Amino acid sequence: MRIVSLVPSLTELIIDFGLQSSLAGRTRFCIHPEPAVGKVPIIGGTKNPRLDKIRDLKPDLIIANKEENRKADIDQLKEHSTVFLTDIATIEDALLAIYELGQKLNVAEKADELIKNINRELERIPEEAPVRVAYLIWQKPWMTVGRDTYIHSVLSRWKMDNVFKQQTRYPKITLEKLARKNPDYILLSSEPFPFKEKHKDEIREACPDSNVLLVDGQWFSWYGSRMLPSFKKLNTLRRAIS
Repeated sequence: MRIVSLVPSLTELIIDFGLQSSLAGRTRFCIHPEPAVGKVPIIGGTKNPRLDKIRDLKPDLIIANKEENRKADIDQLKEHSTVFLTDIATIEDALLAIYELGQKLNVAEKADELIKNINRELERIPEEAPVRVAYLIWQKPWMTVGRDTYIHSVLSRWKMDNVFKQQTRYPKITLEKLARKNPDYILLSSEPFPFKEKHKDEIREACPDSNVLLVDGQWFSWYGSRMLPSFKKLNTLRRAIS
């Protein structure tokens, strides 16, 4: 089977399933796991894949995601290949995608083992009191996450109460609005916007009563096999912000 993956998290999963030789193409944002992923040809980005290049590869299966990839691109690719379209807004959705890909790619035992290990890590979430958090993903404009996102699902599972949960998708906010929410913690993600130490001062000036932390965005937004190491890191983080 020849596979093209348009989803970075699931490219990593396929390689971790031991199917690197089946990967005929991946996006430039598919950066894990190194060095194996570097041997897979790049077919553009998640939002602007080279459709002509993908068609030339004649894949048997294209793996896509409703959020990461554009519907127009997916519709065109469906005319030439089978597309496995994932829609992942919760941890449960992510686990189901692992299971379904395991079945589809004839690696069901590996998928089941991964799911078992992820669930075991979920059972180890520390019993801490809830904290109110804002999770920022972008600057200029400032953007956060709403209740219908995978990031929100992860925050909720670790009892990090999203102060913008009344909104959907990725709403734009202002620092004034953030200050009025007065979260216990403001988490500045490393992706898609690469927040750095220098950004913490601006946030602290607007929200002096909140703790401001830089966090690895992959812990909160990458699913697939990266869920396992990420959830281990989140268990450690949660103990630190109790």
